[in-house]
Amino acid sequence: MTSAARLDHPTLAPKAYQALVALHAALEGGSLGTRLLDLVYLRVSQLNGCAFCIDMHWRDLIAHDEDPRRLNALPGWREAPFFTARERAALQWAERLTGLVGRDPHAPEDAEFAELRQHFSEVEAAELCYAIAAINAWNRLGVGLRPPISA
Repeated sequence: MTSAARLDHPTLAPKAYQALVALHAALEGGSLGTRLLDLVYLRVSQLNGCAFCIDMHWRDLIAHDEDPRRLNALPGWREAPFFTARERAALQWAERLTGLVGRDPHAPEDAEFAELRQHFSEVEAAELCYAIAAINAWNRLGVGLRPPISA
């Protein structure tokens, strides 16, 4: 891994970059809350192998007084006792939408969506889908263009 990004994508594609930044800002001001968003962002980034995003969202969660033990258990959230039913529903949905390519080419089942809806309003479910789409986009930029991780 080098210490320089492959491309300065914010400068080279400023309109696209600003649109993604605006989406992120809209979600932060939405109904899900920063901690849940960052938890989903961290998990999706782990699945996608985006070192930059993993580092950033882990640091964001720690700055918001998240328990490091919970963060260490995040890859095993199904077995770990540290997550609420709402968080589990969000993590399950995030994994299903992130894993559409290569793992399971089928959309989540209606029963899975029904489980999500037990814990999230329609607005929250829609915002969660946008959040998952956004972090997957950021992850593709991070994996493909390798922004450096600051020490």
